[in-house]
Amino acid sequence: MSLEQTLMQRGDSACELCGESSNLDVYKVPPTPDDSAEQAVLVCDTCLSQIEAPETMDANHWRCLNDAMWKPVDVIQVMSWRLLSRLSTQGESWATDLVEMMYLEDDSLEWAKSTESDGEAVTSDHKDSNGTTLLDGDSVTLIKDLEVKGANFTAKRGTMVKNISLTDNPEQIEGRVNGTRIVLLTKFLKKSN
Repeated sequence: MSLEQTLMQRGDSACELCGESSNLDVYKVPPTPDDSAEQAVLVCDTCLSQIEAPETMDANHWRCLNDAMWKPVDVIQVMSWRLLSRLSTQGESWATDLVEMMYLEDDSLEWAKSTESDGEAVTSDHKDSNGTTLLDGDSVTLIKDLEVKGANFTAKRGTMVKNISLTDNPEQIEGRVNGTRIVLLTKFLKKSN
């Protein structure tokens, strides 16, 4: 059975990301895709064009990832995480919320973070207090008690913040502390393993 036939069978002859059933194609997921179904997804023209040209992403089209991210197939979860993270950095709060809900095994999360769809390594100017590079989806620990203005609480030293989102400012990240989404300064954070 060919790769396309295998993916058609796995995806019920529909795009594995949005469910569209016409104009389907195989997309091999970087960084080192082989010809196996474990490293490819079946996508429609609309999804493929936006994956390959991120500047053309239509946020409303990608609301379909709310369903795709729960499919029990690693490669679909990896693509969902990458796309939602990209939308999150573009200011889509609903995408940020979905990324925070996702759970990926360590090797799948590493794969998801490893490259963007153009095959280039993800780079980030965001560094923690030790100079370690921070990426979307990382977990960090507070190294100092921080008073959260406007929320009437103090984020305590040692608090872990999971699934952070990078901002346009390399000195800031966003994360959820005590159920509240706040902006944190990277100089008060340490990347968690």
